Amino acid sequence: MSQDTSTRQETGTDGETEAPDSIPDGTPADSPKRPFTLTLRSLPRPRFAVRARARRWRAAHPGAAQALSVTVTLLAAALVVVALGMPNSVDRVHTSTFVRIPAEAVIGAAVMIALPRRPRVALAVVSGVALAAMTVLNVLDMGFNQYLGRGFNAVLDWSLFGDAESYLVDSIGHTATVAAVIAVILLVLLIFVLLALSMVRLSNLLARHPVLATRGTLIAGVVWITSSSLGLQMFGMPLATDTTANALKDQAHRISNAIKDEAAFRKVAKVDAFGNTPGSQLVPDLRGKDMIFTFIESYGRSAVEDPIMAPGVDATLDARTKALAKAGFHAKSGWLTSATYGGSSWLGHSTTMSGLWISNQQRYRTVMASDHLSLTDAFKKTGGFDTVGVMPGVQKGWPEQKWYGLDKVYNAFQLGYQGPKFSWSTMPDQYTLQQFQDRVHSRKPADGKSRMSFLILTSSHQPWAPIPKMVPWDQLGNGSVFDSIEKAGHPSSYTLTDDTHSKQEYGKSIQYSVTALTEWLERYGTKDTVLVFLGDHQPNAHASGNHASRDVPVSIVAKDPKLLDKVASWNWTDGLRPAHNAPVWKMSAFRDRFLTAFGSTPHPKKN
Repeated sequence: MSQDTSTRQETGTDGETEAPDSIPDGTPADSPKRPFTLTLRSLPRPRFAVRARARRWRAAHPGAAQALSVTVTLLAAALVVVALGMPNSVDRVHTSTFVRIPAEAVIGAAVMIALPRRPRVALAVVSGVALAAMTVLNVLDMGFNQYLGRGFNAVLDWSLFGDAESYLVDSIGHTATVAAVIAVILLVLLIFVLLALSMVRLSNLLARHPVLATRGTLIAGVVWITSSSLGLQMFGMPLATDTTANALKDQAHRISNAIKDEAAFRKVAKVDAFGNTPGSQLVPDLRGKDMIFTFIESYGRSAVEDPIMAPGVDATLDARTKALAKAGFHAKSGWLTSATYGGSSWLGHSTTMSGLWISNQQRYRTVMASDHLSLTDAFKKTGGFDTVGVMPGVQKGWPEQKWYGLDKVYNAFQLGYQGPKFSWSTMPDQYTLQQFQDRVHSRKPADGKSRMSFLILTSSHQPWAPIPKMVPWDQLGNGSVFDSIEKAGHPSSYTLTDDTHSKQEYGKSIQYSVTALTEWLERYGTKDTVLVFLGDHQPNAHASGNHASRDVPVSIVAKDPKLLDKVASWNWTDGLRPAHNAPVWKMSAFRDRFLTAFGSTPHPKKN
């Protein structure tokens, strides 16, 4: 290699080219022993090059550089303040929420001022990451409060993200869901990076101006203590706040309570008032009956009482009560307070059937692994009933079948449906009921037993668009008759972002489900048919509104007046529409009350 290319040349301050004193590895330039070799060390360092360009730009544009620096600092401060003041509920998000004095900021500033550079930067990064984590948890709380009526549980709720993803796929499609998931992941990472960098920038600012920073921190501290002591407010909100500290304390309590609850609930689940009752002493007054338990998805109190939804739903309930009465059926209705809200329907199903308050996933897993008697299994235990489940929402293995005591289960793929999905719902309720009639109800058990059936109807599942419509029962076929109805309906996005649309379409979906079920009963029910149907939970806040109750309607329908006489002491309302002041029970109370009303004898199983 020639000398012209084997030595690096540098430009001097006068613009002339000068030979270097040495090559990059320190060897004298005139030494013949080590020719120049291109290495990573011989290349310019990008970080230093970027810094050099930044310094040159600041020198050339001092005004713009100063404005940019101030802007970035203000944005960093704003991001930190927003994160510190972030509430965990959508209805608490107001401008006034973020213009208060956070105690965490005052304490953090005081600590940062006192630390030397390296510990200060390390603490700033750790604080930024911790603040980002709390921000993400607060946002999760917002979502869970809006859709499930409770905060996010960092111990129990991670498994629900898979269900959320499946729901999005059914609502907006696979491609859009993948894009949304990627966007969320990138946004979360961005929040962590930006808050860490913001904390470092603000800590450096404090370090560069220690006197001014100390004075400002002392003033802010005095104002915070005074405001907190006197209860001073701004725009109706306390001026002094410690939102992040309280949120952290709340998360710690949730984790602690979840761990304690698991152990305590295991003991509760082992206690069963009917756990040792012989089959011969279970539901003797229902022997020979055609027993059907049906859950209507998201059928909640709001459907019956909300001013937007109630007129249509109530008119449907009243009309169907009259139609059933004409066919010889009579009904009584009341209220149950569900163990869940907005979703997690399986918690409502299992609470009703077990007589236990199953309000979270850990409790659900505990019960499913236990031998606690389910209401459905009580019928099987008598030896006089075959048990069957029809589950159009089940699209994978369902090991819970064993705990429920169901001899046979028909899932979404075993009902022969070849029509379109209606968002999350795999098939319209009318089709499900006709398949139940054709495959189950019309066929008597070969062994001369009666039958207990367990149905889950799904057409009223959010997002309530598009909604199926009733068609002539003899035209259902394989379900393809619903193609034109699905295409003519609103897209799923119609209700996802508009609460008024959510209320209107939710109400219509309940009308459809109630009509389909009661028309089936009117068409195919017999003198021995006993139908119990209820909601599993209230719809989410988009339909039920913030702070709605957890109550759901429950009705029992039969032709035999003697059966309804057995529940006269319940003081339920006549007909399918429960009165506003009808009795309200916890959903977990239903199993024992039902078993007792129909002649079952308690034989407790103790822990």
